[in-house]
Amino acid sequence: MTRLSTVVRGVVTAFAALLVVTAGSTTAPAQTEPKAPKDFVALRSVDPTIIQEMRYFTPHNFVGERIDGYQQPICILTRPAAEALHTAQTRLLRQGYILKVYDCYRPQRAVDHFVRWAKDLDDQAMKDEFYPDVDKSRLFEDGYIAEKSGHSRGSTMDLTLVKLPAKPTRPYHPGEPLVPCYAPKEQRFPDNSVDMATSFDCFDTLSHTLDPRVQGEQRANRLLLKNTLEELDFVNLAEEWWHYTYKPEPYPDTYFDFPVSSKSLTRNG
Repeated sequence: MTRLSTVVRGVVTAFAALLVVTAGSTTAPAQTEPKAPKDFVALRSVDPTIIQEMRYFTPHNFVGERIDGYQQPICILTRPAAEALHTAQTRLLRQGYILKVYDCYRPQRAVDHFVRWAKDLDDQAMKDEFYPDVDKSRLFEDGYIAEKSGHSRGSTMDLTLVKLPAKPTRPYHPGEPLVPCYAPKEQRFPDNSVDMATSFDCFDTLSHTLDPRVQGEQRANRLLLKNTLEELDFVNLAEEWWHYTYKPEPYPDTYFDFPVSSKSLTRNG
């Protein structure tokens, strides 16, 4: 074999090896996360005074871990809902109260996380606080967990009232002793909100907004929130004193799945 032939053969062999390496290292293109429609906004851009304590970004929730899709602890809403909430805040500030949101827009992947958790009957780490008297096997049947949520449409929020001056709520420490969500306020996890008879996300009939067992100051607090919001076209879910939806919804039949992140609000082009 001539020296030229040997050189050519070596080049061909090297090129073939390069093709194999290149083919083996080929990766699928990065998946692009969906974006929010242009009329979704960060609540802080409309009203920076509303307190945001985004529970599903933290482990202090009925699952006991950060929920899928919550990449930042921010409230995202459709603009009409955010602007109506700003009006409610303005009215409440005059009365010595301030709004606090626990959850706003919720991606479908978060709802799917709830569903997976609910089907795992062995995982009851947070039962003593959030559903002390409910058998986990009944969460779907009793309506506490569903495969779709109005939050995913962008005009629903979970919120409460805080008396001014607002004191910060201390951080939750995973593993700390849990107290039932309907225990007296001084015994429950310390929340800077007013006393609504139960804490947020309490899976119990005492959470029904107009439950007759809730009287006195607790009932007055619930009614102050309810009456203020209903005057501005919010509708309460009767089973949850904290749950309100702005009507009419811009997206009554669409369940979005973009992440809870400021990046979801970034427009391309």
